[in-house]
Amino acid sequence: MTWNAHFTLLARYNAWATARLLDAVAALPEDTYRRDLGLFFRSIHGTLNHLLVGEHHLWFVRFAEGISPQVALDHEIEPDRARLDARLRAGAARWEPLIATLPAERWGQTLDYTTTRGVAASLPFAATLAHVFNHGTHHRGQITAALTALGQPCPELDLVYFLQAEQSDTP
Repeated sequence: MTWNAHFTLLARYNAWATARLLDAVAALPEDTYRRDLGLFFRSIHGTLNHLLVGEHHLWFVRFAEGISPQVALDHEIEPDRARLDARLRAGAARWEPLIATLPAERWGQTLDYTTTRGVAASLPFAATLAHVFNHGTHHRGQITAALTALGQPCPELDLVYFLQAEQSDTP
């Protein structure tokens, strides 16, 4: 499997898992959705906002445009629940087309950027993109744990379920 094929798979998985999680979260009452549940970004809303900041306002821009926006990791970019849902779905859908444009030699290079603290950084390109998708998995896991603790149904989000769904062509 090539790097492009591997990361295209991860981008498709990321979009699938994000959509399934957002569908599950949509059933929550507003007060539960915004309640401090002890997550790193406090609430489900706060954690989803963090995903929007990290995955789309920082990392996507770094990979796609080579610029490093300065935004706090806990900044509430989108206070509106429905718009946050839509922006997360749309953002997740942007990774696959970006990956399709990457030449084979790019995978062995570095990603040079400035951290949110203003420090210059240079990391392996492929490993750093893997971080982006791993980061999303980490925070989706936090949210599914919160849903479970709340007694709410949780979707299966493991990669193997995505692979099985793709194989059978079912959601």
